[in-house]
Amino acid sequence: MRELITQTWSWWFSGAMIAGIMFFLLYFGQSFGFSSNLRTICAAAGAGKKTKFFDFKWKTQIWNLVFLVGAIIGGFIAKQFMSTDLPVQISTDTISDLAKLGIAAPASLQPAELFSLDAILSVKGFLVLAMGGLMVGFGSRYAGGCTSGHAISGLSDLQVPSLIAVVGFFIGGLAMTFLILPLIF
Repeated sequence: MRELITQTWSWWFSGAMIAGIMFFLLYFGQSFGFSSNLRTICAAAGAGKKTKFFDFKWKTQIWNLVFLVGAIIGGFIAKQFMSTDLPVQISTDTISDLAKLGIAAPASLQPAELFSLDAILSVKGFLVLAMGGLMVGFGSRYAGGCTSGHAISGLSDLQVPSLIAVVGFFIGGLAMTFLILPLIF
């Protein structure tokens, strides 16, 4: 059974699962997005007494909190019990592009130059991650949702603001990859 689960699955299986979940959510009038969980957690903790933004019926979003907890537990299980010691398979073009930035091909899921404990504790690494986190947090709040919410749920619901947000996410990602990241590294 472990061999069946840990092998590489076809791309269409994930697409079919996402589509099935989206049809299910749309049928029941729900929308998907991870960034909304922060609002739900703050509302459950009583922040609605201080700020109107958090004053809503958070118990209607418990299913999304369960999904969040499931994603965390699933990630832990996958890492602890189902991962292999094989290196990540990435294209040779990506390896050469990373090498130009001084980043070695990752042996695990993330490059050690960005996500190791040594990198995080360095001034440059801390600033890169802190600024990235602030930009993602501000961007998801400003755009009214995160990438998963807009790209999966919003586009499935044919929302024009989600299309605009997704185009903005891609433009921002391209700018970061080709303009800003080479300046940082």
